[in-house]
Amino acid sequence: MGFWKVYFSKMKGVTQAPPRAAWSEIVWSWIGAFLGIAAVAFTHYRILSGTDLVMVIGSFGASAVLIYGAIQSPLAQPRNLIGGHILSAIIGVTCYKVFHGEMWLAAALAVSTAIAAMHATRTLHPPGGATALIAVIGSEKVHRLGYLYALIPAGLGALIMLVVAVLVNNLAPRRRYPEYWF
Repeated sequence: MGFWKVYFSKMKGVTQAPPRAAWSEIVWSWIGAFLGIAAVAFTHYRILSGTDLVMVIGSFGASAVLIYGAIQSPLAQPRNLIGGHILSAIIGVTCYKVFHGEMWLAAALAVSTAIAAMHATRTLHPPGGATALIAVIGSEKVHRLGYLYALIPAGLGALIMLVVAVLVNNLAPRRRYPEYWF
């Protein structure tokens, strides 16, 4: 009985929820996210529209939360953003290529291996798990990209969002981004 008591006691929580962000933080986060996603989506729909390349992937929405809304988080720094997406994309594509006959296994291996690799390389970026998963469960268009998926959309999209994050986050009087590069 002692194990279960300790186990369930860990779920109580030990602190209160943080206070609401200041309105200026909310506005700057909105501006950054709008411009970052707009730049990636514009590239996708206007520049690459006649190609088989993809630029918009769902994991960029989660990256936007970090690099525009939680800019001091270690998970939001450039090393994590770029490294996490590219590394996870390579792992996801590999898992799809090797295990595409067992999609459940490919999906599970892609996400778990991406997390382990990001930890090992100090590039942990939670949206990277989604980037790996998208490489497995994505459309035929994504699958046709093969390892190019690591460069376009994962690498280039993350780089575009990073440029916007550096420009916008440093316009705000009380914001500074990044905390570190490498």
